[in-house]
Amino acid sequence: MNRKYSALLYGILAISLIWFLVLNLDKWWSFRLDMTEEGKYSIGQATLDVLEDMDGPLEVDILLMGDLPPGMKRFQRNIEQILKTFRSYSREEISINYVDPLAVAGDSSEQYIIKLADYGINPTNLHSNRNGTQATQLIFPGIVLRSPTKETGVLLLKGELGMGPEETLNLSIENLEFEIGQAIKRLYAVNKRAIGIIIGQGEMEEDEGYGMVEALNEDFEVYKVPFEQAKSVEDLLTFEVLIVAGPKVAYGEREKYLLDQFLMYGGNILFMMDQMTINLEEAGGNGTVAMPFDSGIDDLLFRYGVRINKDLIKDLNFGYYPVVSGEFGNQPQIVPLPWPFYVQAGKMASHPITKGLDLVQFRFVSSIDTVKADQVKKTPLIFSSNYSRRESAPVRVAFKDMSKEPDIKSFNSGSLPLVYLLEGKFTSFFKNRFVPDEFDASKILPESNGGKILVAGDAEVFKSWVKPQDQIPLPLGNNPFSEKSTANRTFLQNTVNYMVYPEGIIASKNKEFEIRPLNKVKIKQQRSMWQVINVVLPVLLVIFIGWLKQFLRKRKYVK
Repeated sequence: MNRKYSALLYGILAISLIWFLVLNLDKWWSFRLDMTEEGKYSIGQATLDVLEDMDGPLEVDILLMGDLPPGMKRFQRNIEQILKTFRSYSREEISINYVDPLAVAGDSSEQYIIKLADYGINPTNLHSNRNGTQATQLIFPGIVLRSPTKETGVLLLKGELGMGPEETLNLSIENLEFEIGQAIKRLYAVNKRAIGIIIGQGEMEEDEGYGMVEALNEDFEVYKVPFEQAKSVEDLLTFEVLIVAGPKVAYGEREKYLLDQFLMYGGNILFMMDQMTINLEEAGGNGTVAMPFDSGIDDLLFRYGVRINKDLIKDLNFGYYPVVSGEFGNQPQIVPLPWPFYVQAGKMASHPITKGLDLVQFRFVSSIDTVKADQVKKTPLIFSSNYSRRESAPVRVAFKDMSKEPDIKSFNSGSLPLVYLLEGKFTSFFKNRFVPDEFDASKILPESNGGKILVAGDAEVFKSWVKPQDQIPLPLGNNPFSEKSTANRTFLQNTVNYMVYPEGIIASKNKEFEIRPLNKVKIKQQRSMWQVINVVLPVLLVIFIGWLKQFLRKRKYVK
């Protein structure tokens, strides 16, 4: 073969081989390089583990559709981007669809919107300024996810009280990995950890605890734990978290020993405690008085680093209490009236549990102080507003006070912590003390091996409301006397997830993306200049290069 043709053939084969390798390289070896300062296009190891555990394809419907303003368009692009990032790491196929709930054909649109409401995805009225005019449109800022066997939905646009639109958007973008990753985990979860709700000390009735079970059942197996049946701490170690929800009978040394040693063995405990006892049936007329209540746990919590005070907090950011104002046609007329004892807390700490959390409602909540406890980190998570008032025991409670205008000047206690998270190395309450006779003193652990505690000064923060008509319990945060739901359900879910998986998907909520807004004044002043630079200049540059090339060619051949 001619050497010239042989070299040409080898060249063609080499180019074909290189082209083949370039097209198929991603099948054998793939990598991603995130050059952003905040790690915007990176995902955590816990999210990678969730994607690894997927055992079937995933279909995702993006509901945020329509002619969106720039901010919402950016949010839509970020949803698409995180889903595409997930798809690049997942062994299973993740397909992305775009669905406008308002454009679903026929009567199916209404049924679809009702189904979205069951997932917590309610329509939002979006107001925007376009070309000097106000425009309003209905949007659904969420997604629907489907595995081969299950379906769920997630509301993705979430913010804290007092945040502006840009801050809410930025926070929602920061939380996308957590919200979507958590939803995927629920679809494919197989082995669920166990959570125990302590009963036997006059805690919540069955219907009152419905909300806790409903909220946690998606991620965990939830059980009632009769304390009298626990013969040793080993009987409790099958549970990741124990929930102590407002005992009405004081704990004795036996119950305190079991809780203490459960914590020392690395268990996690939620304490929702009432420090004041109130009989609301006596709050009519001249009212009643809230008096201190001894739960028997005060000294236990004191050793761990906190003290729930014998007081009640009133707040000008309040909820409403239903009062019977009379009858109409033999039917009682229930009117919700402002009730400062029902604190709606919207001031949150920047912590994975509370970041992006909406209002959390408390019903008769006490303030919390910290005390010295070496090697224990104490993090306040939720606060009252700046316009709160602290009343020490005894506290007058009367419905007729609802009709009075509150004295704003008296609400001057400032922002008070309502919930504390305790982490670190705890010292046993029974260290250097006698243990109850039925337990072996030689088996006591004097210091903890991990474990976390959450303390709230309100036993009803995770208690369900009940519909007055049929006495059916509602999910946490749903109030039959208010159209607006609160974030109590999400607060419980985040708390338990953080306690069980502190390095899990919830850790992705630590991401922070800096807002870098454009200078609107400069945009207005320099708009024409940059339009010319970006549109006209490239065209002129191409024309100039073409002319220069032609000129040089002519000059070359003329010579």
